[in-house]
Amino acid sequence: MQYSRYFAWLSTLILVAISIAYDSPLSILFIALFLIGLADVIQDRHSILRNYPLIGHLRFMLEYIRPEIRQYFLEDDEEKIPFSRNQRAMVYSRSKKANDKRGFGSTKLMYGPDGEWLGHSNSPQHPDPTTFRIQVGGPSCLQPYSLSIFNISAMSFGALSSNAIRALNKGAKLGGFAHDTGEGSISPYHREFGGDIIWEIGSGYFGCRNQDGTFSEEKFTEQVVDPQIKMVEIKLSQGAKPGHGGVLPGPKVTAEIAITRGVPAGEDCVSPASHTAFSSPVELMQFIARLRKLSGGKPIGFKLCIGQPWEFFGIAKAMLETGICPDFIVVDGSEGGTGAAPVEFTDHVGMPLREGLRLVHNTLVGIGKRKEIVVGASGKIISAYDIIRAIALGADWCNSARGFMFALGCIQSRSCHTDKCPTGVATQDPLRQRALVVPDKAERVHAFHNNTMQSLAELIGAAGLAHPREITSDYLMCRDASGKAIPLFSKLPTVNPGHLLQRVDSMSGLPQEYELYWNRALTNKFGLAPLI
Repeated sequence: MQYSRYFAWLSTLILVAISIAYDSPLSILFIALFLIGLADVIQDRHSILRNYPLIGHLRFMLEYIRPEIRQYFLEDDEEKIPFSRNQRAMVYSRSKKANDKRGFGSTKLMYGPDGEWLGHSNSPQHPDPTTFRIQVGGPSCLQPYSLSIFNISAMSFGALSSNAIRALNKGAKLGGFAHDTGEGSISPYHREFGGDIIWEIGSGYFGCRNQDGTFSEEKFTEQVVDPQIKMVEIKLSQGAKPGHGGVLPGPKVTAEIAITRGVPAGEDCVSPASHTAFSSPVELMQFIARLRKLSGGKPIGFKLCIGQPWEFFGIAKAMLETGICPDFIVVDGSEGGTGAAPVEFTDHVGMPLREGLRLVHNTLVGIGKRKEIVVGASGKIISAYDIIRAIALGADWCNSARGFMFALGCIQSRSCHTDKCPTGVATQDPLRQRALVVPDKAERVHAFHNNTMQSLAELIGAAGLAHPREITSDYLMCRDASGKAIPLFSKLPTVNPGHLLQRVDSMSGLPQEYELYWNRALTNKFGLAPLI
């Protein structure tokens, strides 16, 4: 019996003999199967195949299609890996203008530890979603921008296909919302339909770099004068892999990508882990002022995933020290996003959105700058309720990357990093890109945004409000560890207006991280002062 594992392979010998005896055309197939089994026994790379020749291949085949089997047959409708079937179905329905209603009650556990809900009013309103915009631009901004509450988050050309970029930007144009370029700079596909652009500048300074990879004032000025560019966003870090640089391998650096990014074609395109234009909170503020001047006064801000809280405290102190403030801050959550990353970074580096967003909001309140700096949020936001929660935690607007990818037809195959995206969204393969038909998908991007705004209007109207800016954590309920229903605000850390401007010895009463680190935060470097 110990040799029974060879039965399938040795049986092919019998089948070979029989097929040859009867002059069957199947003899070639059986000979091929026998030779495959022989190769399995001889090879020394795979133990499974040496012990189970021929049938061992079934194990690898099943492992290969395991994600599809799980997604289509075994996955629970509410199992968020990373987005649930119900979440994806909602986006698909709204993008196709199909019925997104659900009958026979909720599938969520109302009494579970994640239970959370919006309190409705006995005097509901009927808000106009076309008014769901905010003004971005502080006192030093000469060209403020009226930004939609919901926009396309950062995704670069190179990570996404040209057709995906075109469809996203055309959808943004149709719906009057903004499209963040990602750090891969502004491609011709971003410009084709004239949708509003938020230009993200990362550590590689793509689109505005010198040959040695440093920031180029001249190239930045040439690009930023384009009226299509409404805001400029400095990327300090991203939720998918905070604190980690990136490399686009040379074979993937096509002529188009090379021209867009300002790098040599066919050579590795490196995004360093840190910036060279600044190395401290004070220098960051000075860089913001520099870009604001070069841009003619357009809104300048930065995006980050919160890591070490004292570094953001140092940035806040630098605002006070220099008198320079960003016009906006985008908080990215460590929930990840479209960027492929090492598993350890995806799972264990960076602060999740809710905690990071609250820390940024509280810090700005504490230094008296919250009213002049608007805050965006990005991290698994795809529904109107996701937007409401983010605003209740301290955001002014929200961005979504994967939500708009679903609108483009993404099926969450999680193969973004392989260049084998089955729907043509995250690939540079020309044949695969053909699957994404720009006019159709642009309409879906527009419809997803429009229907999400309609849903948001219905939700805040039910709460008796007229605009998302009126949402606070008072309107949301949640459950504590014992399962008791409590107001969300009672669970949130809070800082009183101007509290961080008071004397060093009056820090008591603040959330723990402020008591521990605020006074030790530095402005001359990203670091922590030692305890005296």
